[in-house]
Amino acid sequence: MRLVALPAEDRFADRDALILLTADLRSAAAALPASLRSLAPALERIAAIDRRAASDLGFHALEAAPGGRLVLAPLGSLGRDHDDVRRFAEAAAAGARRARAAGARDPLLLVDGIPGRSDFARALEVALLAAAGTCWEPLEAREAGRAAAPFESLAVVVDRRSLARAEDVLAWIAAVEHGRALARDLGGTEPERMAPLRIAELCCEHFRGTSVRVEVLEEQDLLRRDYPLLSAVARASCAVPRHRPCVVRLSYRPSDEVRRTLLLAGKGLAYDTGGADLKVGGHMAGMSRDKGGAGAVAGFLAAVAALAPRGIAVEAELGCVRNSIGSDAFVTDEIIASHAGKRVRIGNTDAEGRLVLADLLSHLRQRALSSPAPELYSVATLTGHASKAVGPYSIAIENGPARRLGIAQRLASAGELWADPFEISRLRREDWDFVRPRSAAEDVLSCNNAPSVATARGHQFPMAFLAIASGLDEHGGESSRPLPFTHLDIAGSFTEGGDWQFGRPTGAPVPALCAALLAGPA
Repeated sequence: MRLVALPAEDRFADRDALILLTADLRSAAAALPASLRSLAPALERIAAIDRRAASDLGFHALEAAPGGRLVLAPLGSLGRDHDDVRRFAEAAAAGARRARAAGARDPLLLVDGIPGRSDFARALEVALLAAAGTCWEPLEAREAGRAAAPFESLAVVVDRRSLARAEDVLAWIAAVEHGRALARDLGGTEPERMAPLRIAELCCEHFRGTSVRVEVLEEQDLLRRDYPLLSAVARASCAVPRHRPCVVRLSYRPSDEVRRTLLLAGKGLAYDTGGADLKVGGHMAGMSRDKGGAGAVAGFLAAVAALAPRGIAVEAELGCVRNSIGSDAFVTDEIIASHAGKRVRIGNTDAEGRLVLADLLSHLRQRALSSPAPELYSVATLTGHASKAVGPYSIAIENGPARRLGIAQRLASAGELWADPFEISRLRREDWDFVRPRSAAEDVLSCNNAPSVATARGHQFPMAFLAIASGLDEHGGESSRPLPFTHLDIAGSFTEGGDWQFGRPTGAPVPALCAALLAGPA
């Protein structure tokens, strides 16, 4: 699908629908571009006779509208303290879906009444990104020939003086949506179609011919040696060849001198049964979505490949594994040495994601020590506690060096502008106490034996575990080699409505990562 910027003076003859976002129909009628002024009486009439027009999505067959189709997507309230730019994303998505359902293939998006507040500064871009995102259909549906046709193009009205800048903005939005689409494909696809080695296969296919290099580690002896915690999680799956684990390494190098290095670990649990601590009572449903962190990291790299940022190198590792139940499953009370040499006592086999991430982070830690201005990130649908604590938001938790750089605040500020919001949590001494060793036999406890939703600070203490098990605790603020590390828990944000089984994957936090770490468009 092409994104197109058209000047307000255009006649829009090639458009087949108008999607109008507004909080006030009469205001929108007065602000219509010259070639659409004939629609003004219809808008005034709708406002006069339909009280619900300001709150309900509407479709109108009007000869004066492009293609004879007018979709009215009301924005609702914009002036209250708690109103934010997501109003534009939600209205644009609803309007785009309705236009597509009506048969439109080349609609025009017109956005009216953007508030002057700074937190709405990206409202037009957010609306366009949301409308573009509605064209994604599940990979399984596309491959089965059951997906609805996407838009061929999506146009937005801009001032003629802004056309040159608009082209750059559209390229940025297209790159971000390209990344979100890959994140949805990897994170939202059923567990056999996106089994561990098939995640690697899709990455190889997607990045072929781009500036991102892909390396797949799948030799089992190598994984057992270099990724011992990940291999423990995968132990019961290895008897089934198609379920065997792998690590996918993605790397991007800029064309100029490297001044910053971003290193990301993504949790790619193709399916999580809970292992020996089996998920029961229906809680296994939706666990094919437990690879959302790997999807988000791969999606970020896809955007990086399209944007080709200067001066920034990006290294990523995706831990692709299935936590199966079987005679060779790892069990509670085992002590397993991590890649960093830390002895981990297993508290619950359903807390497997942090084990996978710890080995990935240990490898990235080693690379960070020889990299310019490194920043480390882990991204995972890690805990049910995250979604219970903050609902549909991503969470950022920093170590001391990252907090001094303001990384979580940078992500939160960018997310607020781009309708991809974050909450910030703080790592506390109680979190370190929670995972302390209980004997001389281990260095750290992976977790307790209760669900995270029933555990105080259930999404915070895993960050302390990650720091210890990966060796990053030796690179805190008091270290001679401090390494900024930020953990992102996206359990609440990766699917719409928090519905892991049926909710549409959002692609979060790809927009916020791109805006915060690569800088958004001018």
